[in-house]
Amino acid sequence: MITNKNFLTGHFISQKSGNIVSDMDGEKVMLSINNGKYYNLGDIGGEIWELIEKPIAIDSLVNTLMSTYDVDKNQCEEHVLSFLEMLHKEDLIQTKE
Repeated sequence: MITNKNFLTGHFISQKSGNIVSDMDGEKVMLSINNGKYYNLGDIGGEIWELIEKPIAIDSLVNTLMSTYDVDKNQCEEHVLSFLEMLHKEDLIQTKE
């Protein structure tokens, strides 16, 4: 179960507007218009970014990734939460209960 205070299972995550994303050799790179920073989202980070284009529950996001990749649920949650925490600190995503 997801226990991070900022990101609970029932919360919905979505992208904030103001970002330009491009595919470079299979990896997603992004420019935030709001803060002027570039980000290399990588393969899976880019997939997560696409999945959060519209609001999605974190547990649904984890389940979608688990159906695509051979990964343990706890490991998947840990990596997803870490990535979402980075996006949140950079003010690139929004959360809703």
